Amino acid sequence: MKELPSCIGQLNALQELHLSGCSKLKELPSSIGQWNALQKLDLRRCSELKELLSSIGQLNALQELDLSGCSKLNELPSSIGQLNALQKLDLRRCSELKELPSSIGQLNALQELHLSRCSKLKELPSSIGQLNALQKLDLSYCSELEKLPSSITELNALQKLVLCECSNLKKIYLCIFELNALRKIDLSMCYNLKELFSSIRPLNAFLEQRCSELDKLPSSIVELKCTLRACFVRMVQLERTTFIYWPIECT
Repeated sequence: MKELPSCIGQLNALQELHLSGCSKLKELPSSIGQWNALQKLDLRRCSELKELLSSIGQLNALQELDLSGCSKLNELPSSIGQLNALQKLDLRRCSELKELPSSIGQLNALQELHLSRCSKLKELPSSIGQLNALQKLDLSYCSELEKLPSSITELNALQKLVLCECSNLKKIYLCIFELNALRKIDLSMCYNLKELFSSIRPLNAFLEQRCSELDKLPSSIVELKCTLRACFVRMVQLERTTFIYWPIECT
């Protein structure tokens, strides 16, 4: 299927639309904005889909938007910020996506943002710190991601942050660990991560690390009230060079 008829917008009671695997679908009709009852839109593996029309921002009831595997999708319309009911946005394996619109910070109901394997994504907009309901942020395998915006420390509802295999990530703002809701952060195989900077404060997070280039940890790491697991981390700026295998229960 290459296209949808424009009359599909007349389905006023439609709550779910599944178009997964429609590999020849290149665009959606502008009339989709008329789906006032739509709660879930599944566009997984629509590999020819390059863009979304601005009318998608009119889907006031939309709770879940799945665009995973849309490998040619290179941008999102700014109108996506108008999706006031959106709780889950899945952009995994959108390998041509280079950036997110700043309007994404307007998604006040968003709880999950999946960006795994967005291999051309270099940075996140600073507006991401406005996502007050965000509980899970998955950036695993974003190989071009070099840093996180400082505003990420404002995500007070964040429970899980996944950064594994972010091979260009070099620094982490440790004040993110002051977020009371944070339970798990995965930094495994962030091979270029050289410094965890700022101070670590007491947190209830679960930190996983396997970072072969990590040079130093701040002395305040002893304040961690968590389970800390680092697998064979080489710390060369401590009193003695050593290889450590944890878990260690920090009290």
